[in-house]
Amino acid sequence: MASLLLADVRPWGGDTVDVTIVDGVISDLSPAGTAGTAGTAGTAGTVDERVEGRGLLALPGFVNAHAHVDKSWWGQPWVSYGGRPTTQGRIAHERAERDKYGIPSVKGATAVLREFLRHGTTATRTHVDVDLGVGLRGIAAVLEAAADLNGAVEVELVAFPQDGVLRRPGVLELLDQAAAEGATSIGGLDPATIDRDPVGQLDGLFEIAVRRGVGIDLHLHDHGDLGAFQYELLADRTIQAGLQGKVNVSHGFALGELAPARRSEMVELLGTAGISWTTVAPATSAPLPFREMRAADVPIGLGTDGIRDLWSPYGDGDLLQIARGFARLHGLRTDEDLTYAVELATTDGAAFVHRENHGLTVGARADIVLLDAENAPDVLVRAPRRETVIAGGQVVVRDGLLQV
Repeated sequence: MASLLLADVRPWGGDTVDVTIVDGVISDLSPAGTAGTAGTAGTAGTVDERVEGRGLLALPGFVNAHAHVDKSWWGQPWVSYGGRPTTQGRIAHERAERDKYGIPSVKGATAVLREFLRHGTTATRTHVDVDLGVGLRGIAAVLEAAADLNGAVEVELVAFPQDGVLRRPGVLELLDQAAAEGATSIGGLDPATIDRDPVGQLDGLFEIAVRRGVGIDLHLHDHGDLGAFQYELLADRTIQAGLQGKVNVSHGFALGELAPARRSEMVELLGTAGISWTTVAPATSAPLPFREMRAADVPIGLGTDGIRDLWSPYGDGDLLQIARGFARLHGLRTDEDLTYAVELATTDGAAFVHRENHGLTVGARADIVLLDAENAPDVLVRAPRRETVIAGGQVVVRDGLLQV
């Protein structure tokens, strides 16, 4: 058994402890100075390696609940932004240009996953394009990239039909194949405005999800009443299919735009249907009714979305920056609320990657991030360098430098 002692760290800014890790799992937490040294026995027994935490604050690894790691040009020469600034325009531009930039590729996906690690992200749910032009090559590339990093970043796949579902005959068959070959969810995209057949798109997706036992993660960008109509339709279908807890809305801009009474009714419906929500907290969007969502048990996850891709030149893979954006968008200022934003990026992300235990607790996978900060609010507002990152018991960042 491989073992590691992480000595003298402050979980969430609390009292100092020693953390013993065995075979990639946290096996013991004890008061600092009581767990022994490398090669010697303490309260947690003998360990193979000792890492000095130097009293730094410790957080669980960040969970990126909405990414697109298959189509970034991170690490490559600069690519100028192009195409029309609409969903349809960006889809067309990406389809026309992606081969020129080697998208998708193992190299590109690896570069993004390494940036995730450098910033402390140790698990992600990533949408991977599945369409008639690329087939399932993107999924293969992302899986190979994750394997090349020895599983330091645990990756869940959403087979994502970026170019539409019904309007491209053959895409449903590709989604079905992806589900059969290991995708944990299948995606969809704006059923009313992309396919112009919301009932038909949901029929196809739910049939696959029920038959294959996978989840659904639906990109919904539409605003106002059209967006709300699709939420209601999705909630009804989720309940009918018995898929509560397995359906997620990505983006969902319309929810924060609804009038208060209708918004409250919608949140209650989402809670009844067991639908979760992922957001990248864009500065121009309407704030989510996150307090009502918490009360109704509607989980919220944070994600980076695309990172330097043909949709946008922005993004650096730092989920802590996204959490700070969420806090600023929603006007969070108290210590309790600022800590909540950090929890969204860490422990609250567990459900989005099918983890029952993601935290600084015994039995959890040893995903630990050390930062020079006083407490969680301080971490959020300053977003300091990740001094040390441990992923599945592996030290992948030392003194801010990647080791993989």
